[in-house]
Parts: sequence; C-alpha cells; structure tokens
Amino acid sequence: MNNRILIAYASATGSTVEVASAIGETLGARGFSVDVVPVKENPRVDGYQAVLIGSAVQYGNWLPEAIEFVRTNRAALGRVPVSLFTVHIRNLGDDDESRKQRLAYLDTVRPLVRPAAEVFFAGRFDRRGAALLLPGLVARLVP
Repeated sequence: MNNRILIAYASATGSTVEVASAIGETLGARGFSVDVVPVKENPRVDGYQAVLIGSAVQYGNWLPEAIEFVRTNRAALGRVPVSLFTVHIRNLGDDDESRKQRLAYLDTVRPLVRPAAEVFFAGRFDRRGAALLLPGLVARLVP
C-alpha cells in the first residue's frame, strides 16, 4: 500500500509552516511517509496517496501561490483525496457569522478541487512578520 502523503502549504509569516509541520509530524507518527513542502517549490502530486493543501489568509483569501498551485495541479488533485487547511487570525468565533466568513476563505479554491475535508486553524500574530506587512509604528501597536 502506498502510504505517502504530501502536505503543500503557503505561508505569509510562519504560522502555516508550523501547522503544516505539526500535521506532518502527527501523520508520520502514525506510520505515514509525509513530505511537507511549500507550494512555491511546485511539488509533484503524482505518487501520493493523499494531498493536504494549506494556506494562510490575507485580505479574506488564500495566498495567491496556494490558489495557483491548486489551479496548476487540478487534474492530478482530482485523482487523490484532497483535504484543505486554512490558517487565519480572524473569524475565530463559534457564531454563525464567523463560520460563514471562515468558509468564504475557500470560495476561490473550492470550485477547483473536491475537498474530502476542510479544517481551519487559528494562527498567531507575530510582530516580526507584521513588520513586513504593516508600517513599523502600526505593527508595534498591534497586540
């Protein structure tokens, strides 16, 4: 039995790398052979039993490189089970509006692939990463 799993991810400030690595470690401890690779390296999908694809969220959407990875590999992803994971710091509540907003993060991806599962993880805000995205003073003021 082929028990290889690909975890492909796109990260903006590092939270998604950590989530992808933790998923990889957990699956590895359960006997799977796992490759955790950034989508920017354009990993091949062929030869895997399953593929997990994850992305951070910016401006309410997955990162463009993650969407492009799904689009480029759409045919190959149609031949294996695919699960999606999203790392975000907004819409964390259990209320209907938060759930609706979380689900909307995948509106661009969902038409491209039939996910077996969709999972959402709370990311963390890292001021060092924020300094790259926000003006210095604003980044220091955000908790």
